[in-house]
Amino acid sequence: MNFELTKEQEMTRKMVRDFAEAKIAPRAIDIDVNAEFPEDIFKEIGELGLLGIPFPEEYGGSGGDTITYALAVEEIGRVCGSTGLSYAAAVSLGASPIYYFGTEEQKEEFLKPLAEGKALGSFGLTEPNAGSDAGGTKTTAKKDGDDFIINGEKCYITNASFAKHIIVTAVTGKNDRGNNIISAIIVPTDTPGLTINSNYDKMGVRGSDTAEIVLEDVRVPQKNLLGDPDKGFKQFLHTLDGGRISIAALGLGIAQASLDKALAYAKERKQFGQPISSFQAIQFKLADMAMEVDLARNAIMKAAWLKDQGKNFTKEAAVAKLYATETAFRAANQAIQIHGGYGYMREYEVERYLRDAKLLEIGEGTSEIQRLIIARQLGC
Repeated sequence: MNFELTKEQEMTRKMVRDFAEAKIAPRAIDIDVNAEFPEDIFKEIGELGLLGIPFPEEYGGSGGDTITYALAVEEIGRVCGSTGLSYAAAVSLGASPIYYFGTEEQKEEFLKPLAEGKALGSFGLTEPNAGSDAGGTKTTAKKDGDDFIINGEKCYITNASFAKHIIVTAVTGKNDRGNNIISAIIVPTDTPGLTINSNYDKMGVRGSDTAEIVLEDVRVPQKNLLGDPDKGFKQFLHTLDGGRISIAALGLGIAQASLDKALAYAKERKQFGQPISSFQAIQFKLADMAMEVDLARNAIMKAAWLKDQGKNFTKEAAVAKLYATETAFRAANQAIQIHGGYGYMREYEVERYLRDAKLLEIGEGTSEIQRLIIARQLGC
């Protein structure tokens, strides 16, 4: 197996790293403290072509692959989990479903502005009573002439307040077995009857917009139906598979940042007349962190490579998401421990890594759901 990155992948990683360190890192603490969504940063991210990495040039993208995209998520997440989450959601959830399942007309109207960095997208799946049980969706879309009339409520939706459209999942009917047919419909955010509120006071990823969506008799044309109406559930499961690679990459970025901060501090901090990095207890912590970071990176690259090759990657995406996000939380926790009392202080940043990492064990399918997916892929 060849573990080398291509020249193009290395160039993209360096470009994103340089941008992240110059433009995002100096503002990361303020973004977190003020719960500020950095619109200007996302404008620059769009101008750099990062929002279109995994999409063909004909749709306004860069023609890159999943590996390149994962590298970009990691580098942004390494300096700011909030910005990394919004970036990952914009590409994996707001744009990818249109690329996978959209008509040419939908790609021209909705995907192109996203890939060109001129707009942000969002994906409305979670509801107050439908989290891990996505099949429990209560939002409905009923046909009325050439339109759908949508009613329902979504919660914890990333980027919704700044998006040009939201891909909303809704019940559109019943199948032969009497089960709900859940479809995906593209809803422009300026549609009458659509209300978006962003009032959550979050523990972490505070600078990533998280919103509640209320749909009251929202009327959109039936041509905004995304993909096969009878396969909407399978379609968004495929979308989530790809999204899990990006969330894993975000977790890897946080884990790498935790290791970098902990190692640098351990070499500088002296106790009992010597750097604490000379103490075996600290060395073991750092060794475990480095080992888990490397293993998480390999898992992510494998899942991304399988996706790029058109092979089944459901299990590998779940493995990568589960392992990398739990690694992020453990690494951040150990980084705080190594910093001691300083680790509890905002200016040292590692406390933010812990708060940001926690969401990653919940969003895009909880750790428990990932274990369930893996078990099912094993034939259990």
